[in-house]
This record gives sequence, structure tokens and C-alpha cells, in this order.
Amino acid sequence: MLYHSTNNTSYRVDLKEAILRSLPPDNGLYMPDSLPVLGDEFWQNWRDLSFQEIGIAVADAFFGTDVPAAALREIVDGTLTFDAPLVTLSPGDHILELFHGPTLAFKDFGARFMARLMAWLTRDENRLLTVLVATSGDTGGAVASAFHNVPGTRVVILYPKGKVSGLQEKQLTALGGNITALEINGSFDDCQALVKSAFLDRELSENLNLTSANSINLARLVPQSFYYIHAARQLPEGVKPVFVIPSGNFGNLTAGLLAMKLGLPVEHFIAATNRNDVVPEFLNTGTYTPRPSVATISNAMDVGSPSNFVRMQALFGGSWQDMKSTISGMWFSDDLTRAAIREVKSVYDYKIDPHSAVGWLAARTWRGAHPCSTTITLETAHPAKFPDVMEAELGQGSVEIPERLAILANREKVAIQMSTDQAAFREWLLASNSSAR
Repeated sequence: MLYHSTNNTSYRVDLKEAILRSLPPDNGLYMPDSLPVLGDEFWQNWRDLSFQEIGIAVADAFFGTDVPAAALREIVDGTLTFDAPLVTLSPGDHILELFHGPTLAFKDFGARFMARLMAWLTRDENRLLTVLVATSGDTGGAVASAFHNVPGTRVVILYPKGKVSGLQEKQLTALGGNITALEINGSFDDCQALVKSAFLDRELSENLNLTSANSINLARLVPQSFYYIHAARQLPEGVKPVFVIPSGNFGNLTAGLLAMKLGLPVEHFIAATNRNDVVPEFLNTGTYTPRPSVATISNAMDVGSPSNFVRMQALFGGSWQDMKSTISGMWFSDDLTRAAIREVKSVYDYKIDPHSAVGWLAARTWRGAHPCSTTITLETAHPAKFPDVMEAELGQGSVEIPERLAILANREKVAIQMSTDQAAFREWLLASNSSAR
């Protein structure tokens, strides 16, 4: 299959170029030339399939023309070593737990798949691959875990100074080995701009063999579509879910749209955000106005210029009417988010993280207007990753920290301080690449 730029459908590349170079030279994003649809044979039996079987079928639909079946099976089996269970709070109100992976966040699915696919695509090469990633919280940790000490790779993670939780920061900065963290004196959008500047510098990108692990990379999105199908199959037959997605860079919601395009029956999608509401604003008004992000307690969603918005537009042919008929947008304040954390614990004896609390508020709002709907709110991270917020709302010691996260607490933070200056970032990349060889 060929892949084209969202800015120029006549600019096409093969799978290896799309995944390893990540970003077209015109600053668009790569999309498949044609979106696959899973056939009747799949949908007649999908409720009886395992999570792994669903993943293999989806991966084959997207990548089967370029990657042998045996390799895809190995990639998927190595990715899906943990479940994504559906938890029922009350009739019609469900939570999809996506935090059972090694870094306790939904991004483990995409990062693990991508690391394995990249390893297969570069299996015959002898060049160091530099994985460049910007993070507002969980992406960096998931990528660091997926690529840690993988031969032939180095990972450079950019994160905004003072805008990730303490444990999230330790996941980025305490692994060492082939993982380097850059603490940027700016916002996530500044980090994302630095990453994009490196990819748009074609000479730099090719000389350093750069690839991205952000959701600008299509290899991150396809595996995330697995769990939408897996979640829906856990509902009673005939029930079409309303998926509620806590959203920042909108890769997760885009993955849900891909699942729908594959043929998954979906009633509706809800884009749930914090104060950074550029997409809900667009869905409500038709006007898209990116702006600097605002810091909130749901920090992984603090994105003012979401990259995947252009993919969302492409999936709807640029039609605002079509997009808003499929997706509704809602945003909620920190005060409401805090109250939701307390309410979910009080009413359901369930602990929900700040991002998923935003989603739960949106799900409750939707069901209030559509009482016959069944909502599935994606719980994108374990609440233990946000101890300050959780303890402020539920009391000290209210959330037990899983061992794989607790062991990081006493490790030393190692991060390089850096400004938002693109020239300085370029100079550092070149110098660090020479020393890494």
C-alpha cells in the first residue's frame, strides 16, 4: 500500500518511508491511499475472536501487503501481552481500562507495536535509528519503555518543564541507556514544534536517520484501533457504543475513527477535553483556532494545536457537517474534574484518573441527553501516575502505586535543559549523534 500526505494526495511513499520518516516534507501527515474495510467473514465472527486475533486481522488489513503474515503475528503477539478490560460502573456507563501495560498508560499499545514494526522494517540495516518524540505526559514513558536498550536505536524525548507529574517525569528521565530526556523550557506545543522542525529539515532527518514515535506516526494509531473493537465486543450483541475519548493530540480519537472505517458499528464519538478546547470549539462552531496550551491537572491533554486534527478532517473529506454528525466535543474545568474524581469514588467505589474523569463527565452529559445510549469512556492512564491530584481529592495513600511505577520513585532524574530555539536544538542533535556512533 502507498501513503499520501494530507497536504498533497499526489505525494506518495511506501510503508517503510511513511513509518520511518514519519512526516512528509510538506508538513502534512501520512494517510493510507485507501482505507481498508474488514470483510463479512470478520464481522460475522468478531465477538468470538480473542484480542490478539482482532489485532492480527486489523494489522493485516493495513499492513498485510507489505509485511508477511508471520511477522505481523509476531508483532501483534508481542504487543498484546496485557488486556484492556471493560468495567461497568452502572447500566450503560462503562470504563475501558487501558492502563494494564508496562507504563500504565494507553500509549503502551501503540509504542510496543511501533517498536516491533520498526525493528522489522530495519532488520537488514546497519544504521543507528534515532527515535524523536515530544510528550505531554504518557507518550514519552511508553516509548522509552518500548525502545529501552533495543539494539540500533536511541530515543530522544522532549517534555515541557514543570508540566508533567513527578512519576511521569521519572519514566522519561530515569531509565538511562539509550534513552535521553530533554527538559524544554516551554509547553508541549513548543516540544512538538521542535520535533516537527527536525523532520522538516530533510538533510538533518536523513543524516540522523530520524523517526517519530508521536501520534504523527501512523504506526502508533493502527494498534490503538484494536482496543475499540475489543471493547465493543464486550457489550451485549446489538449494542452500538458511544466512545468517549479524553483528548489532547487526538491520536486516540483518530484511531477510533479508523476502527469505524474498518466497519465497527459505533453510535457516536465524544471528544472530551480540558480547557484546551480547540477541537470542541471547532465541532460546535466550524472555526478552528489553534492557540497556546493552558496548564491543567489533566496535563497529557494540554495541547493547543493537535497534530491529528488534519487526519480527522481527511477522514471526513474536509466536511465540518459530516465530522460534527459523528463527533461531539465537550470540555470541562479542573474544578469539575476534581469533583468527578470524588463522585466516581463515592458512588461507584472506583478510582479514576484526572484525564478519564474529564471523559466520564462528558459521558454523563451525553447520557443525560440520550438516556438510551451506552457509553464507553477510555481510561487512558492509571490514577497512581497523578498522586498529587488523587491524594488531594481522595486522601493520602488512597491510590496504591503499582510496583513497576514505584521502583522509579527513588531513581535519579537525568535530563538536559534546553530552550525552544530550533537552531540550538538542531546543533544539539548533530553533536549528540556524533557521540552516539
